[in-house]
Amino acid sequence: MSLFQVNDNAQVNVHGHLDRDTLSKNFFESLTSSQSALLAKAGTCCIDLGDVERVDSAGLAWILNAIRDGKREGINVSLRELPEKLRKLAKISDVDGFLPVE
Repeated sequence: MSLFQVNDNAQVNVHGHLDRDTLSKNFFESLTSSQSALLAKAGTCCIDLGDVERVDSAGLAWILNAIRDGKREGINVSLRELPEKLRKLAKISDVDGFLPVE
């Protein structure tokens, strides 16, 4: 199974580990052309992190880059079901204010 799936409602479900061992590309670089087109058409993207088992600073950077890249592409990125570890990492890194949590 891949790290994430994009459904027809422009929701992205992330599974498993979101860490330096599983991340090799930024979110938008990992999308297929049809997934990119779907998100661009919707103008929005909700990343659901409810199934994330482990996250580290690389995972936090991946999320921040997804938000940044989404803005560049005209896609409003929001987050749902943030794991407590991610919240703590964002807070101690002083970037929690940048996370658009639903």
